[in-house]
Amino acid sequence: MGTLWINEVSKSFQGRKVLDHIQFQVNEGEFVTILGPSGSGKSTLFQLIGGLLVPEEGSIILDGQDMTGKRGSISYMPQQPALLPWRTVLQNVMLGQELRGKKEEEKAREMIQKAGLGGYEDALPGALSGGMKQRVAFIRALLSPQSLICLDEPFSALDDFTREDMHEWLLSIWSNYRRTILFVTHNMDEALFLSDRILVLSTNPARVIHQFVVPFARPRMHNLLLSNEFLEKKRELASFVKRGNQHE
Repeated sequence: MGTLWINEVSKSFQGRKVLDHIQFQVNEGEFVTILGPSGSGKSTLFQLIGGLLVPEEGSIILDGQDMTGKRGSISYMPQQPALLPWRTVLQNVMLGQELRGKKEEEKAREMIQKAGLGGYEDALPGALSGGMKQRVAFIRALLSPQSLICLDEPFSALDDFTREDMHEWLLSIWSNYRRTILFVTHNMDEALFLSDRILVLSTNPARVIHQFVVPFARPRMHNLLLSNEFLEKKRELASFVKRGNQHE
């Protein structure tokens, strides 16, 4: 499960249209990235999918059910890890399960180990680095029972070296569990390295102007970013992003 259908969704604020008949599908187990300039409505779209906002037009279908305006249907990871400072790593990881009344401590401990955080199960978030906090937040998202994980620029606050490590780590964990992921970024390298498909948004208002299928085989390592094939695809993608930036 984890199939998402965004059907002709539009949203305005104070008379200004932010999203204009957005339509796309994310298939089960797929990693799809929404790529667009700042202010193009990417985060607004996530709030609509999560039920925090209601569209003026269109519908949001998840696993065959109309979830428009309904909360609790997705697992969401924001730009900041949003860990509860008084809860340990293990307790933070299991929060989503607790809210659903289903605890799997053994699985949580196993995933903490796989994340390279063994020995930190009883540590508080204040003792962790930025990258470690993001790993905890992503494990919490993976362990939550919802079929779709939405990641809203989760690595934007990290330095370049930590971000590269997190990319490879994210793909290694995701390849084992294959949850459906909808990812938001304005970083082309990040989008190309992580994704199966990239949806390029225009701005003023946002529309999907191109769906870019990423051709690189998995697993992926960061030397891919220096290859001629990667640079060629980045130039191709950049032409669509530029078109989106110029859209009025």
